[in-house]
Amino acid sequence: MIAVFNPAVFVGRYPEFTAAYNANPALFASMFSESGLYLNNTDCSIVQDVTLRSVLLNMVTAHIAFLSGLLTADGQPRPVGRVSAANEGAVGATFDFTPATPGSGAWFAQSQYGAAFWQATTCYRGMKYFANPTRVEWFTGTSLGEMAWLPRPV
Repeated sequence: MIAVFNPAVFVGRYPEFTAAYNANPALFASMFSESGLYLNNTDCSIVQDVTLRSVLLNMVTAHIAFLSGLLTADGQPRPVGRVSAANEGAVGATFDFTPATPGSGAWFAQSQYGAAFWQATTCYRGMKYFANPTRVEWFTGTSLGEMAWLPRPV
């Protein structure tokens, strides 16, 4: 089962996007689909609970919307990075930022929504190692060999 975009839930959780959603609902449905690039939205997803997956996909949707500039008055993306220089006379600022790879921790850290997603999914980014059992053959005297499965020696 896949998570489906529910505009009422999204706008209820992120009311700051209400005006942007009302202006272009199809854009937010598209961003929800795009969020599936960062969290698998199929039956094979590591997040099997569809309700939880929907919450996480909404976080990514809000992050994508934020990066697209949908919360600014002029609709332009906000500058990202550390202020490296600022001018007072002729108002201006320079930002020091190395573009982050989409899907990386640095990319998600560009907004409060992405940072929340990154923290909420830490339990899914770890690795659990299960050693393969080792096949051991030995002669029992009655046949050419019987096989037993033993844990791999440490």
